[in-house]
Amino acid sequence: MLKKYSTLLILLVLAVILTLLTDGIFISPRNLTNLTRQISINGILAVGMTLVILISGIDLSIGSVVALSGIVVGLSQAHWGLAAWGVWGTLLSTFLAIAIGMLCGLFNAYWIAKHHITSFITTLGLMVIARGLALIFSGGIAIAPMSTELQGIGNGYIPPLASLVLMGFILIAWLLTLWAPTEKMPFLLSQKTGQISLATLLTLIGLLSLSYVFFSYRGIPIPVFILALVAGCGHFILNRTTLGRYIYAMGGNLEASRLCGVPISKVTFFVFMVMGGLAGLSGLILTSRLNGAIPTAGNLFELDAIAAVVIGGTSLMGGIGTIWGSILGAFIIGTLNNGMSLMNVPTFYQMVIKGFIIILAVFFDSRSKQKTT
Repeated sequence: MLKKYSTLLILLVLAVILTLLTDGIFISPRNLTNLTRQISINGILAVGMTLVILISGIDLSIGSVVALSGIVVGLSQAHWGLAAWGVWGTLLSTFLAIAIGMLCGLFNAYWIAKHHITSFITTLGLMVIARGLALIFSGGIAIAPMSTELQGIGNGYIPPLASLVLMGFILIAWLLTLWAPTEKMPFLLSQKTGQISLATLLTLIGLLSLSYVFFSYRGIPIPVFILALVAGCGHFILNRTTLGRYIYAMGGNLEASRLCGVPISKVTFFVFMVMGGLAGLSGLILTSRLNGAIPTAGNLFELDAIAAVVIGGTSLMGGIGTIWGSILGAFIIGTLNNGMSLMNVPTFYQMVIKGFIIILAVFFDSRSKQKTT
């Protein structure tokens, strides 16, 4: 039980410690709402990185792709006139950001799947290429401003009452996926065991807590809503589709998967294009939040995404991991950043701490694998 819920336990312990150290500021609805908005970009990237690492790959280019897609959004808004198009201009800029990200993912997948170059080298090369293109297209300067509609993507909120209703629908839909009422079994109990599992109880408490937090402040931040949609889609793909089984199989044993008829190239293209598209979406959200596109944006985003995935229990060897574990890992990283910022810990120290966390997470992962073998 301790191993199964270790990530959640670490998050809860961190929350308690930071609440005590900040005299309750950390646990306030305002700060928790800001915390969820802050982790949204890393959470979105962590969903894509989970898919990549599950097939025993890695993507070091996502930070640069975030910057490149952000620059394209900035150019489309400030130089190509899409800012004057209102909502339609925002939709076109969104399409451009995701398309640029997917093209970058296509580039990675082509060299990895067709020419068998390792993902580490391929994505390292694209990391440099994309950053250079971002600097070239922007001339090395920031591009601003963005339209009001586009700013709403990164800074907007779903109103509190609407957020409460939405959380209620999510809660009901989630319960319906787990249970169905029968004459012999009450609605809130599992038909398999007749009891509420600990995971179910903790999820229920988490959803109710988030509902209170969002209702008490300004509602659900738009980036958090986007993160929830992305995470839900990722969870569905991994657990409810044949493609998800292929992804796990490739990470477990690539050669055996090939012999069993798994379309290795197609799955690789899908995974890296999804990762690129999510990086493009993250670039759009970041540009919206900053009200401008910066060619140096996204620096070390790949570090945070990999840290979130590894802390969330995904094995760097592939084949083991979950989307929700990676989301919890993103919350741990975001909680550390938020708490250390509240305590005025310099950014450089935060980088050192995150580096040690990644090493420890990989260490415990390798230890657990040795024990199972």
